[in-house]
Amino acid sequence: MRITTLLVALGLPLFSFAQSLPKLIAKNATLKQIAIGYKFTEGPAVDFAGNVYFTDQPNDQILRWSTRGKIEVFMENAGRANGLYVDNEGNLLACADEKNELWKINPTDKKVEVLVKSFEDKKLNGPNDLWVDPKGGIYFTDPFYKRPYWKRTEKEISQENVYYLTPDYQSLKVVATDFIRPNGIIGTADGKKLYVADINGEKTYVFSIQPDGSLSDRKVFAEMGSDGMTLDHKGNLYLTGRGVTVFNKKGKKIGTIKIPQNWTANVTFGGPNLRTLFITAMQSVYTLDMKVRGTRWKSRKIRKDMKPP
Repeated sequence: MRITTLLVALGLPLFSFAQSLPKLIAKNATLKQIAIGYKFTEGPAVDFAGNVYFTDQPNDQILRWSTRGKIEVFMENAGRANGLYVDNEGNLLACADEKNELWKINPTDKKVEVLVKSFEDKKLNGPNDLWVDPKGGIYFTDPFYKRPYWKRTEKEISQENVYYLTPDYQSLKVVATDFIRPNGIIGTADGKKLYVADINGEKTYVFSIQPDGSLSDRKVFAEMGSDGMTLDHKGNLYLTGRGVTVFNKKGKKIGTIKIPQNWTANVTFGGPNLRTLFITAMQSVYTLDMKVRGTRWKSRKIRKDMKPP
């Protein structure tokens, strides 16, 4: 048994494995494996109440962890959903990989509205991860990962881009290109900065967001790619892959949270105070109590239908 696995099993603190992060991780916090037995967990997303949705893409399911600690299946036949995000109205958005679409799911009746089916009459490569800006516009990455359930074998769009869907859902445009394989994406709560990870290019970029949703001032933020990512209220960026690697807002690496799995796919902050880090990794979901918190919906009212079930 690996030492990290043993520590998790015993519920022991992981500070010896994250020595440079005591200012971020809660005192005496332990890495907790709260779920196991899935095929591949991905796409954690928090709603207004702090509940966290995540996907098990091979099993075509979206699941939900409630702030009461219960995990249940939220939706089956979920379009092979990958990345998830809760929009400004409380709807669940999903990168529906089965038919290369972008979905909006009503959290109450689970009715699906397909927001994006194609771009310029060509099938998208495969929407992967997404983020919603304060205006309600949607940024998403579109890498090509050949899936066994697809009939097609080649791209219809040669480049793997970042797209922006306007808040009225009427216009879809390419806002960033020249990546090898864009994957994780996240923006700042003030809507001024957007981070995009080129996982195969082994770089994460930061852009300035313009009033019309276009991007400018492309810069290399970190010499590391990522699968998924999140931000805390201090501006630290959390990248995934071999554990969770944290960079401060100036792009300096400040430490790594080691996860006892071969791959860490994604991460977000959840719970009623957004002070719990949720980590999807292989067949499992982990949590870690933090001193820092997520940044979204600080002053938003909680919709009645978004309260914990």
